[in-house]
Order: sequence, then C-alpha cells, then structure tokens
Amino acid sequence: MSIEIRNVSKRFGDFQALKGVNLDIESGELVALLGPSGCGKTTLLRIIAGLETADNGNILFSGEDTTDVHVRERNVGFVFQHYALFRHMTVFENVAFGLRVKPRSQRPGEAAIKKKVMDLLKLVQLDWLADRYPSQLSGGQRQRIALARALAVEPKVLLLDEPFGALDAKVRKELRRWLRRLHDELHVTSIFVTHDQEEALEVADRVVVINKGQIEQVGSPQQVWDHPASPFVYGFLGDVNLFHGRAHEGEVQVEGIRLQAPEHSAVQDSKALAYVRPHDLDISRYTPGAGGIVATLTRAIVVGPIARLELEPTESNPDNPGTGTIIEAQLPAQQFRDLGLKEGDTVVAQPRKARVFVEDWVSP
Repeated sequence: MSIEIRNVSKRFGDFQALKGVNLDIESGELVALLGPSGCGKTTLLRIIAGLETADNGNILFSGEDTTDVHVRERNVGFVFQHYALFRHMTVFENVAFGLRVKPRSQRPGEAAIKKKVMDLLKLVQLDWLADRYPSQLSGGQRQRIALARALAVEPKVLLLDEPFGALDAKVRKELRRWLRRLHDELHVTSIFVTHDQEEALEVADRVVVINKGQIEQVGSPQQVWDHPASPFVYGFLGDVNLFHGRAHEGEVQVEGIRLQAPEHSAVQDSKALAYVRPHDLDISRYTPGAGGIVATLTRAIVVGPIARLELEPTESNPDNPGTGTIIEAQLPAQQFRDLGLKEGDTVVAQPRKARVFVEDWVSP
C-alpha cells in the first residue's frame, strides 16, 4: 500500500510540531523518519496511524483519503518502543489477541488462529517460547513478539516508533539486521521512527530527515550521507567538524587554508560554512611552513583499528588563530602508531574533502 502525506500540520498549544509536511511512500518500502527529539517524527507517525489528528492536511492510503478514517479501520500495525505486551497473557495469547478481537464476521476459526500465530512465531524465530509470559523474556524477544502481534492482523502498513530504543547496543544491532531481513521477506509498507542515524542508514530503503517539524531531505541512505542537502543534515548524520570562513569564486578560506569549492564558483566574497568529517582529515607532524591547520594533539583514543584524535588549533600561527574549539580527526590506528605522535605534539590537519554551504544557509 502506498502512502501520500499532503500538507500535514499539527500544533500542540504554542508548539508547532509539524509544518506543512509532504511525503510519498511507495508500496512495500521501508522508510525511516530520522531526527532529533521533538522534531515531529513521532507526531507524523501517529497521524498516519490515526492515533493523532492533523490540524491541516490529508493522509491517503493507495490514493484513498483516510484522514477521517478511524484507527481501527486503517488496517495499520503499530509497534511501540516499550513493547506494550499484555503481561497477564502468554506469548501465544499476545500474538493471537488482534485476531480474537476482530468482528465475528471477520474472525478466523480457532484452528486458523493457532496456525497463524505459530507461523508468525516461527517467522520471528520464537515459536519455542509460545507458552512463556512477557516477564520471562528478554527485551529483544519481547520486541519481536510485539512485532509478531502487529503482523498477525495482516496490516497493510506497519508503523514502528523507536522500536529498539529501549534495548542495549548489541541487541539493537542484531534486531536491525533481523528487521531488514523480515521486511525483505514480507514487503509490508513500513515506516519506523528513530533518532539513531546508524539505525536509519543501515535498515531503511529511504531516509526522511526531519527538523523542527519540516522535512530537510529525503533520499537513499547513500544519498543523504554523500550529498546532505543542508547544514543540519550534514551535522546530524555522524560526527563533523565545522569551520567558518569566506567563499569567493570557487574557493573557501578557513583557518588560514584554502579549500576548493567549484560548486560555488559564482559566489562573491560571502560568509561560508565548511563541514569536514573526522576521517576526511589528513594528519601529519608539524614542520615550519606546512600548509594546513596547525594544532596541538590534546587527546588520542586508540580502540581497535581506529585512532580518534582531539586537536586544538594553536595560536602560534598568525593565519590560524586558536578558537578554543576542538577538531576531531580519525585515522587508522597503525598509521597513528607509525607517526609516533603523543599528546602535546604539534600536528598539521589538512582537509581532504569538505562540504561548503554559503549565504542563504549561513545564519547572520
């Protein structure tokens, strides 16, 4: 089932949660709504589900306007962050619940319910726990049961609100892979809300980045990572260093160095922001006259194959006044060892790649 969101707005008192949101979701797609707390992503999910009413706008399922259709009639499966399982029911009864409360004319027979529930429990690889109670399960198992329960009524749309947010990192990673495999098998149109960038980029077909009630960018995980549409998207998707400078005819001058920005060749002496990811910085020992950002290595964290460095720009270079900000760099641990650097050493950081935003994007 395809979903069309047309000019949806929602206000809670003085707080504008959503501002004229438009979005198309294709049938069978797995879409992530990604953004910080309070950006409106859960509000949008609840409006799609029918659990919340929009002030303006429309929701269409496969071309049919469902804006005023009751949540019970929308045929939507919903999975919450905190499982919402019935504690007094067994795993089997929890999954069967949605089937048993259907109107009599639509309710399957008991044999059909049993087969359906056991098939779903096998699908989520927990059929051996059918007689257990939620309190006897781990968090990851409970969330898989919650998903099986949502799927039992054969929803046309599956909505997941921070489904793995309450779980520890290792279990979250396992369930992310599992959800992706499950979706590839079932092809139910699915939307999940998350503030975890890695989760969205790893699981979704498309990522919708939301900020302050508006969509900043929609694209494949690779597109939003490689070509962020705004400073917010760049800053939100992973660690990044921000440098202030000026752009002029395809060049940007920041921290005493020049960066090529051919996409801004028409720009004349304008304020600019240059975003550089930690792994896009080349680090070398300082030598007089070296081109780059001269800095002091204040901290080095070597864990596994990666060395994470914290650098403080020095004030000894007249072209590179220290700003008190910390520059983060990443390089292979072996390369760091080969450089023989220790905390307190002076180094030079040279951006290999930067994303530059000018004028309209830059706050006055």
